[in-house]
Amino acid sequence: MHIGMGLVCGNKIKDMVNAGFNFIIYLADWHSWINNKLEGKMENIKIAGEYFKECFMGLGLVKGVRYVWASELAKEIEYWEKVIRIAKKTSINRVWRALPIMGRAMDSQDIDAAAMFYPCMQAADIFHMNIDVACAGIDQRKVHMLARDVAEKMKWKKPICLHTPLLTGLSGPIEQLKGKYDEDPRINAKIKSKMSKSIPSESIFVHDPPEVIKSKIEKAFCPPKQVEFNPVLEIVKYCIFPIVKTFHLIRSEKHGGEKEYESYEMLEKDYLNGLIHPLDLKVSVSQALIEILKGVRERFEANPAPLKAVLNLKITR
Repeated sequence: MHIGMGLVCGNKIKDMVNAGFNFIIYLADWHSWINNKLEGKMENIKIAGEYFKECFMGLGLVKGVRYVWASELAKEIEYWEKVIRIAKKTSINRVWRALPIMGRAMDSQDIDAAAMFYPCMQAADIFHMNIDVACAGIDQRKVHMLARDVAEKMKWKKPICLHTPLLTGLSGPIEQLKGKYDEDPRINAKIKSKMSKSIPSESIFVHDPPEVIKSKIEKAFCPPKQVEFNPVLEIVKYCIFPIVKTFHLIRSEKHGGEKEYESYEMLEKDYLNGLIHPLDLKVSVSQALIEILKGVRERFEANPAPLKAVLNLKITR
């Protein structure tokens, strides 16, 4: 689990729980199986699911959340009836356009026929669990719009859809993925450059030890006076400021001394004006992340088996 899932989505889950929602964290094992994750072996996917659950709990997602496996829904005939009903109300072209939810381009050619079930299943998940608000990354918006369209046609409850931003990979705006993922050029570029757990050097994992976090951030793309597609600034905005009241900038007296920022906007302004050196920002971000992710490391120190099991798996895209 990288910080895009653990902290960006995780922080929004906490917001919703604090607002009074009962939140379901969905462990989509059947979907991962269709997507050939972890060699397409269900036993491997289950190991990863248990690890994900431990990560979320280490991040504090214990009260107000419930963990549900897709395989629990797949046992019920009523679930598959919804999948078929959705498919009957959806064109093949519309389903194909939703394939980016799997990390697959819209112009892909070498995809299993099983992939066509994926968007219909993800929409059925929402209705079968009676979801009021569907929450996911912005790359999931197409399947959510599919669900809303189907709801109108079927006279089902239309879900509200809440989308979180994607973090740029640590190397910056480099296309990690080939093909077309969205008609909107900006969203397409963001999806293609997003942080990916299948490329360890591009990601900060929530279980990474302090020295690894420092090393990865030190090597990260962080051009001076540039905000757009700057992964280090994105981490401050989407991972750190939602958790801390103030961001502590670690800086020598020679270069202006240490400083406390109460808002991301003030930090961004100083960075754009060249008042913050990229290296000082990186050191400060590393220290903040190390503290924020402390709970995950402590959880795996107390129970190392789930982490050890997942580290023995072969990661596939």
